[in-house]
Amino acid sequence: MSTPFSPRLRRVQAQKNTAVCVGLDPVPARLPAPLRDGRLRTDAVRAFCTTIVEATAPYACAFKPNFAFFEALGPAGLTVLDQVLATIPDDCVVLGDAKRGDIGHSARFYAASLYEELGLDACTISPYLGRDSAMPFLEHEGTCTFVLTRTSNDGAADLQEACTCDGVPLYRHVARQVTDWAADASGEAGLVVGATAPEALDELRTLCPSLPFLIPGVGAQGGRSAAVMEAAATDEGPVLINSSRSILYASQGPDYAEAAAEAAQHLRDALNG
Repeated sequence: MSTPFSPRLRRVQAQKNTAVCVGLDPVPARLPAPLRDGRLRTDAVRAFCTTIVEATAPYACAFKPNFAFFEALGPAGLTVLDQVLATIPDDCVVLGDAKRGDIGHSARFYAASLYEELGLDACTISPYLGRDSAMPFLEHEGTCTFVLTRTSNDGAADLQEACTCDGVPLYRHVARQVTDWAADASGEAGLVVGATAPEALDELRTLCPSLPFLIPGVGAQGGRSAAVMEAAATDEGPVLINSSRSILYASQGPDYAEAAAEAAQHLRDALNG
């Protein structure tokens, strides 16, 4: 039987003294100048991501490759993703930011591709199609499926806050549903809650005290480290604090790896402080 996700995450975080999750969102046009030297996009992205992983691993407990950026490279993009995954150290968890969400039959194959073929520790999904679209992911022991709940983008207010269900905002209804789904599952469920909505973050932590939280939006999107940790980091509920652009593109020059490491270290220290 696989070790549950949350104890593994807590062990890694304790050993490395960090809650930082580095998002891998490689945009070819934004790669540092030394990598824009005429080489193939796939080679440039591979070199960039593997260098970032090596530089930031001492300050990270997790890496989160965003599938969209690899899929945009064409058929070879998944090969690049697989090669990047192979460079992530064993003392980090790997979260596939795929945001899947489809009916049960399709969901089973999506879940198999992420958890069985790629061997990921966690992934992200959309809850819009309901329980039968989520349960195929939650059947995988030792994993955690993070469900989009109250996201960090501006458009989150359009549905997640504006729509109500049983008199409460939709995002709170989603959190309650996820808690129910997880109670019947072999794997774990967690919530994606943006750092840009600290009041919702605090509210959801009270509602779901033990669920793992994946928290994007610190850094480039304006989320504040202190507010996030105060609202969500508890002894019972683990958190992953994701930062992508602020770390990846800390420098456009030949020192991009050193700058990324410094940015990751700065975030780690801010979160610990």
